[in-house]
Amino acid sequence: MSSLFALNPEELVTKLKLEKKFQGKQIYAHLVKGDTDFALMSDLSKALRERLIEEFHSPLSSQVIDKSESDSATKLAIRLEDHKVIECVLLTDGEGRKTACLSSQVGCAMGCKFCKTGTMGLIRNLEAYEIVEQFIHLLKLAPELTHIVFMGMGEPLANFGQVIKAIGFIHDPKGINISLRRITISTCGLVPGIQKLSEINLPIRLAISLVSADNHTRSSLMKVNEAFPLQELKASLLNYQHIADKRITLEYCMLKGINTDEQAAKDLSYFMHGLDAVVNLIAWNPIEELNYETPSVQEIDFFTNQLDKLHLHYTLRYSKGRDISGACGQLAAKQD
Repeated sequence: MSSLFALNPEELVTKLKLEKKFQGKQIYAHLVKGDTDFALMSDLSKALRERLIEEFHSPLSSQVIDKSESDSATKLAIRLEDHKVIECVLLTDGEGRKTACLSSQVGCAMGCKFCKTGTMGLIRNLEAYEIVEQFIHLLKLAPELTHIVFMGMGEPLANFGQVIKAIGFIHDPKGINISLRRITISTCGLVPGIQKLSEINLPIRLAISLVSADNHTRSSLMKVNEAFPLQELKASLLNYQHIADKRITLEYCMLKGINTDEQAAKDLSYFMHGLDAVVNLIAWNPIEELNYETPSVQEIDFFTNQLDKLHLHYTLRYSKGRDISGACGQLAAKQD
């Protein structure tokens, strides 16, 4: 069985070999509303409904196999058609805003030392429909969903084409209609991918997992820095901002005794010079298999005081979903 999600009306006509083009538009209208029961698509002919049920059972190719909940987050484990498992998370902030945290790959090749997904290695890229289906599963939990972050499993810019195709389906004003300005792509710093984003100039938001503004420290934590060191990363961000004219978020995962001293703050200030950026501070989320520690409140206070002295713009984010292993860096679904 294959999925009908992420297909536009014309592609549906071709895939389903429909006799009439308007039938593709009818099916598309149901898909973008998250309808997953062909039998209830009453505007379709009975013969077409029966054919769809027989051939596809459901527009979805995936199924939810586990659900973990906390006050601020709900994590879903989703089994794909090939029995691989991915995770996505519904996040709720203090004002009640709902955000879908989506995965772009099964596993990840980036191997960031502090991230659980990185321990899996890359199994494969997700297809656009597998990305869209995560959103549909979360939309069923929270129809008021308004924001999307690509901060789940995988490196989005390493699966550029499928991520952009999925965004196109979710954004379509005739369909789900999530504003591009409410979609954030987070990358570990793949410079070629950032350059591609600059070229297509979509008004989405860009976040960079920085972690350290010192090349030696960052390379010891993130092997991507060996290929694209900080000076190359900054040049790509300056070019991106020249074209996109949008503020960039620098995600800074604080690790005890590693990146929270006075020099780390100065390095960060130097890197940010000339960039329109805000630093998003978040304490490392504990992962049993990894040999790092979460900084104490005192250590975090010291670091933020250093940032204040340097007049850096930052936010201190409290992790959602930590208690269900659904927070940043904690996603790593068990595979069969």
